[in-house]
Amino acid sequence: MTALAPERLHGLDALRGTALLLGIVLHMTMSFLPGAKYFWIVADSQPSTSLGMVFFAIHLFRMLTFFLLAGYFARLGVERLGVAAFIKDRSRRIAVPLLIGWPLSFAAIVLVVVGSAIIANGGSLPTTPSPPGPTFLPNNFPLTHLWFLWELLLMYLAALSLRAVVMRIDRGGRLGRFADRFMRLTAVPGAMVCWAAPLALALAMQPGWFAWFGIPTPDQTLYPNVPAAAGFGLAFAFGWLLQRQPALLATLRAHWPWHLLIALALVAIFLFIEGPKPTLLPMTMGAEQWLLAAPYAIAGWSATLAAIGLALRFASGYSAARRYLADASYWLYLIHLPLVMAVQVVFARVDWPWPLKFPLMLVLVLAPMLASYHACVRYTFLGDWLNGRRMPRVVTAMKTAPG
Repeated sequence: MTALAPERLHGLDALRGTALLLGIVLHMTMSFLPGAKYFWIVADSQPSTSLGMVFFAIHLFRMLTFFLLAGYFARLGVERLGVAAFIKDRSRRIAVPLLIGWPLSFAAIVLVVVGSAIIANGGSLPTTPSPPGPTFLPNNFPLTHLWFLWELLLMYLAALSLRAVVMRIDRGGRLGRFADRFMRLTAVPGAMVCWAAPLALALAMQPGWFAWFGIPTPDQTLYPNVPAAAGFGLAFAFGWLLQRQPALLATLRAHWPWHLLIALALVAIFLFIEGPKPTLLPMTMGAEQWLLAAPYAIAGWSATLAAIGLALRFASGYSAARRYLADASYWLYLIHLPLVMAVQVVFARVDWPWPLKFPLMLVLVLAPMLASYHACVRYTFLGDWLNGRRMPRVVTAMKTAPG
């Protein structure tokens, strides 16, 4: 398999970092969503339908894009490193951060939740009984925002297992050639419905689906739900198969306007039926759920392929700033949620308009996190651990001209 030219990877790597950074923006919007008190730690005094639409747009494609790229880079890693070295690499960069980061993140979130309850109760702990906590059994395990690491491990296991089976039973490569042909047929605008159809079916048949919130994230259980498996799992598979034919990236790059147009049209249909505000009641199984599931799933896939094409079209060249943010994004995402929640609690009662408050809150979160990355991660063993490399410190000496 011909390797990609390095410059072709800059756009994909930048997009992967963007997907993680957009997650920080998404979580910051949640306190501003109308009705946030019913599903988030705190509701802001300035709810915003506009920020609700920002949440909707990001949530539509962000994780589909992330897992598609994860599949792409996973196969690239297996081809370059071999299976054993790939497993060692991903164990260090995915499994270990989950094992160490989850208890620290969960403890920090609990502290913020307790602090929020004290503030809401006038400075003392509430005397009313609190809701029962998690059991930490597989079906009730609060993975928090780190659920994506667990899902990645499951996908790596599934992909490597399936790869081993296919290599054993398909020594002539017939299945591989069939997969390559299928990819060529479905990477064009409109044909992505083949990949979106399982997700649409899963959403249409999901009991208690909150349509406006899209694919239910499996953050409270170790078992992937069916829509997440159909959406994120197939996105990973698409990325894995896409890496077999890097030339298809040119197809996605050329057709990004059409993918984007399809996504926008279907989002308009979805919002016409569902409305622009979060609907906090689950769907009842019926015709409306089917009418919403199909446009949402196809729009999500179309937006994902549009994002891939846009990144390849406008970010394929090297950029020091994009490279830096892409490197930093993993660390920022790992540590962000407790800090985001704490800032939301502090600002919840500040009666400033959201166009002023929201950007300020983002700055107050991102500035210290970026500083911690630069000081504690980029040039240390943590950078090697998370990103696979430790960046060298470069000291430029000033030279004075003689005379």
